Amino acid sequence: MVERNELILVYFATVRRITLIYMKSTAIIIPTRLKAKRFPNKPLAKIKNLPMIVHVVNRAKEASVGQVIVATPDQEIIDIVKKNGGQAVLTKNEHPSGSDRVYEAYLKMLENKVDLIINLQGDMPNIEPNSIIKLEKLMRNNKCDIGTLSSSIKNKEELEDINIVKLHVGKDLKDNEFLDVKDFFRKSDDLDNKKIYHHIGIYAFTNTALKKYVELDRSKLEIERNLEQMRAMENNMVIKTGYTDSYPLGVDTDKDLEKVTKEMNR
Repeated sequence: MVERNELILVYFATVRRITLIYMKSTAIIIPTRLKAKRFPNKPLAKIKNLPMIVHVVNRAKEASVGQVIVATPDQEIIDIVKKNGGQAVLTKNEHPSGSDRVYEAYLKMLENKVDLIINLQGDMPNIEPNSIIKLEKLMRNNKCDIGTLSSSIKNKEELEDINIVKLHVGKDLKDNEFLDVKDFFRKSDDLDNKKIYHHIGIYAFTNTALKKYVELDRSKLEIERNLEQMRAMENNMVIKTGYTDSYPLGVDTDKDLEKVTKEMNR
């Protein structure tokens, strides 16, 4: 009888350890599609003889924080990702935001298997794997719904460029801090005495926060600013940001593609 009870205790202890490991798992999901309004077929644009989406997948895999999946409505992207050793899932064509597409992929591939989902934008081919690692660590060590990253604004031209998304925090952002974001915007006439940083297109959601986010209606500022994170902000979800001194370039135009190609060729 004693031996049987000991076996039962060992069994439940093992199950508990497996559950804890299981619940602390991360996945990176990269939403992308061919019909981007500003730059059609952008994921297939070649940089160093590889499609941009393949570069993003490779950077995500190098971070080694968890499974990497491309979420797309386009079979052509799926074929290219798989041909280059990546994993992809077909999603429906229309979604109000990239995070909504990420959630569909999560439900199809990972539901209840991970507790942290990183939405990595498919147009940042030169993102540093260390930046992804840093965001995952910050999310594990702090309590919030959504986490993201930011870097310093280099000059006035960047501050005024509507293709560069900015964020506002309450004080100077130091390395290894994770501060509440007060606002996101593309352009503002009210910048006096504000701590403004260049927003990096990566988000980490807890699984519960991602579910909550996609169940919300599109918000007023989300539509006006064309910034999906405003849906969370306007519904009092907590978004925090950490600092990175790397400078991944988002590709929204042909000019951006030229810039990031030069950068990566160095």
